[in-house]
Amino acid sequence: MTHTVHPYAHRLGIIRDWKSRWFAATPSEYRKNVMVDAAIRRFLKKRLRGHYVTSVEIERNQKMIRVLLRTSRPGFIIGRGGEGSAKLTKELEALVRSVKGTTPMPVRVDIEEVRSPESQAAVVAYMVAEGLEKRQTFRRVLKQTVEKVMANRDVEGARIAVSGRLGGAEMSRSEEAKKGRVPLQTLRADIDFAREVAYLPYGVIGIKVWIYRGEVFADEKSQ
Repeated sequence: MTHTVHPYAHRLGIIRDWKSRWFAATPSEYRKNVMVDAAIRRFLKKRLRGHYVTSVEIERNQKMIRVLLRTSRPGFIIGRGGEGSAKLTKELEALVRSVKGTTPMPVRVDIEEVRSPESQAAVVAYMVAEGLEKRQTFRRVLKQTVEKVMANRDVEGARIAVSGRLGGAEMSRSEEAKKGRVPLQTLRADIDFAREVAYLPYGVIGIKVWIYRGEVFADEKSQ
């Protein structure tokens, strides 16, 4: 029997870098930092749902926390005249203050635009969730989304799996659509993976997306 591992964690230190980058001098400081990071990620996942955010990276020094958001629609988050990002920064600073036992720190939010959103698993997973929440049939959503992803020239393979009460059936089941190849065991394979949930009247439907974007070699490591 094999173990199923997260495609991102499986490649840490090989072709992937950590999504939280900081150093803690003591175990208690480490514990506090992890609590703050977890709170920030939970908050942003809820707050920025539907904003096509592909990843959240956190860096910190002794004076400040830097949150890097990668999104295919930066205008959604920045807002008119930067109002949105200023409001988000204040909310994050209030969140950091609310975590028990931590010292208040200023937060800086940097927003980076992502090219070709169809090659990003998080965006594709949300597209599937959006289709299901609009009551489209799951087979049609899977087929259309896989074809849209494969139309991108950066993508060599895609796999989308959905599970739950598909079509409102009494018994839950799993269905998937796959095109191209997705070599999960190849460590230099650039595989993007994301999970999402579609909220429907009869329950939630889980979505998993794997996107294979070719192989990465030592001289062209991507983060």
